[in-house]
Amino acid sequence: MSKTPSWNYFQQHCLQMPELGMSIDTSRMNAPDKLPDSLLEKFSIAFEQMQELEKGAIANPDENQMVGHYWLRNPALAPTEKIQNQINSTLDNIQQFAADIHQKKIKPQNSARFRNVLSLGMGGSALGPQLIHSALGSQGNHPLRFYFIDNTDPDGMDRVISSIGKGLAETLILIISKSGGTLETRNAMIEVRECCSSAGLDFARHAVAVSGENSQLAQLASRENWLGCFPMWDWVGGRTSILSAVGLLPAALLGVNISSLLNGAKIMDELTRRSKITENPAAVLAWMLHHAGGGRGQKAMVILPYKDRLIYLSPYLQQLVMESVGKEKDLKGKTVNHGLTVYGSKGSTDQHSIGQQLRDGPDDFFVAFIEVLKDREHHSIEVEPEVTSGDFLQGFLLGTRDALFQKGRASLTITLEELNSQTLGALIALFERAVGLYANLIGLNAYHQPGVEAGKLAASDVIKLSVKIQNYLKSNPGQKFDAVTISDALEESGKTETVYKLLQHLAANRRVLKFPGKDQFSSFFQACI
Repeated sequence: MSKTPSWNYFQQHCLQMPELGMSIDTSRMNAPDKLPDSLLEKFSIAFEQMQELEKGAIANPDENQMVGHYWLRNPALAPTEKIQNQINSTLDNIQQFAADIHQKKIKPQNSARFRNVLSLGMGGSALGPQLIHSALGSQGNHPLRFYFIDNTDPDGMDRVISSIGKGLAETLILIISKSGGTLETRNAMIEVRECCSSAGLDFARHAVAVSGENSQLAQLASRENWLGCFPMWDWVGGRTSILSAVGLLPAALLGVNISSLLNGAKIMDELTRRSKITENPAAVLAWMLHHAGGGRGQKAMVILPYKDRLIYLSPYLQQLVMESVGKEKDLKGKTVNHGLTVYGSKGSTDQHSIGQQLRDGPDDFFVAFIEVLKDREHHSIEVEPEVTSGDFLQGFLLGTRDALFQKGRASLTITLEELNSQTLGALIALFERAVGLYANLIGLNAYHQPGVEAGKLAASDVIKLSVKIQNYLKSNPGQKFDAVTISDALEESGKTETVYKLLQHLAANRRVLKFPGKDQFSSFFQACI
């Protein structure tokens, strides 16, 4: 392999998107110049499947649901007038609600205006708003301070609530859950509600729901007369919900131009409907995903955005990609255990943390560099003669890219002229479309997540076991038992390890008493008196 990239080869493999001020360069992916006939046939089928998806075909057979996140940025594509009207009316309601917040027509209980937003959500219901806030928050024209609780970690909740402090009286609380019953989000809501009560605040006069229609959360919001409730539809998956109310409501509250955000995604969708693969940015990206991993996800994708505002891009894409193509079975029911690992943080941080291994370690990855040409809104000072901090940032990107190329390590580069609402919308749509096409190429259903549901069920069983343990100890007051005895008594002898760990957790939080045995594993436990 040549140590010096060819200028002509670069031009041939750099797809320009002047409509968006974007490009995608695959000249360093070590891919063949032409697709094999077998892959061309698969792409033809994938394009047809994508067309059927946009027309309203059932794409999630597990839930017998359409998958229509593409309609969010172009409601005219929706298969029914009802859905079109729902999308348009929700968009209008979001903009009106945000305007009422900004104009102080909607105010908190004891303050003149809302100054903070606390967002409670998990998975896509958290990552979407976090990406919007990080990428575009500084570009908005309303200085609301955002806080996020995206876990059920009590210490994490305490840190966030402590950071808000007395500002809780001026805080709008968003509770985002498609199902309306996401346990982590429910727990956070209960904890925050208690904090409001302790501060003499009426939770309902601060709360807004984003949830499925007629969900438990939506019903609660209606029953308690919350400030608002915005819908999440069954045909929008959590990992593709960022351009629904999940992401648009936070964006509107920040003063972001949500029409531009949606338009960027719409333009990218149009570009990714092109039938010629080399002119279709999503098809090009899907091809690279397939090539890099041999169609089996053999190499990880390292996301390296050289822009601090895109720090949440990697975790956002982790869910989008890994939940979409991390599957045990293909569409024919064959066991494939396919996955495509995504990781990364940002440049140039990752140069110092993982760059050594990327260059000299195992060749089990490819890098997706995200380059933003515009450094900042105002003029940059020189940190050296004729050199700015932004020049150094680009130098680190291009230098790392060259260093990897010299070792035969594959990379692609997505370049944005600037990071704004339109280009972020386009970037989101690019990866959504590419992942959908890639899944079609390898015969996977990109739109269900049975593994996630299995994890939730297993967690529910653990919680039930914890309750049984506590009830058993309470029913035997003053008596001490070890984990083995309790497991046998509960007819859970196959779960003694889990019983032991649950007892350790309960004891650490002073909910049961712990007494020493001959070693840690033979400790005795007793109900608190």
